[in-house]
Amino acid sequence: MKIRIKFSKYGAVRFIGHLDIMRYFQKAIRRADIDIAYSEGFSPHPVMSFASPLSVGHTSEGEYFDIAVNSFTSEEDIQKRLQNVMVEGIDILKVKLLDEEEGNAMASVEAASYLVSFKNNINFPKGWQESFMAFYGRRDIIVTKKTKKGEREINLKESIYKLEIINSAKNRESALPESVYMLLNASSGGNIKPAFVLDCFFKTLDFTLPEFGLAIHRIDTFKNIGTPDKRKLVPLIWEE
Repeated sequence: MKIRIKFSKYGAVRFIGHLDIMRYFQKAIRRADIDIAYSEGFSPHPVMSFASPLSVGHTSEGEYFDIAVNSFTSEEDIQKRLQNVMVEGIDILKVKLLDEEEGNAMASVEAASYLVSFKNNINFPKGWQESFMAFYGRRDIIVTKKTKKGEREINLKESIYKLEIINSAKNRESALPESVYMLLNASSGGNIKPAFVLDCFFKTLDFTLPEFGLAIHRIDTFKNIGTPDKRKLVPLIWEE
């Protein structure tokens, strides 16, 4: 049986890398006395599959991983037992027993949504918000992306599914937005990070964001239950 677990990551835990988070959950599952299945072979290990890894320093309320179990009580019981052994900065938000035909978390990821906030001491170019929305409004946004195999040109527009500047009522006359909402491609073959989108835009204004100038929060992670040409994005734990 396969179970999908949704969790949040915040506070000081945001500085813990993905591999250490994996090791942490392996130990937490043992402490929670969950009957997790192990792989076969010379060096057995817990059967786990994490969705899109979160960059160090980012917070999230939409992280997921799958585990295989030998026995199952209930979704509520497993959520409670896991939550009881969590450290501050990680909360278990949902647990779902998956259908047999459901793909694993990593292979299912199609998109992720983010809120990006800016530090108060950034001296933005005047009128950059209008320029940003014009940038998003282009038919094509050809940029160079660095990969493990080198550099290649991509059409960034194809990987931005939605983009919006969100201002609070108090902040509408300010040059500093409350946040930028982005829904981006997060698949294994086309993953785009929100900081990359902003860097590409600000290069068109000959402006460089300061290091550590962004606070990035992942809202949720999505799979596509539609077609490649007509996407229907839903969270990785989704009730029809």
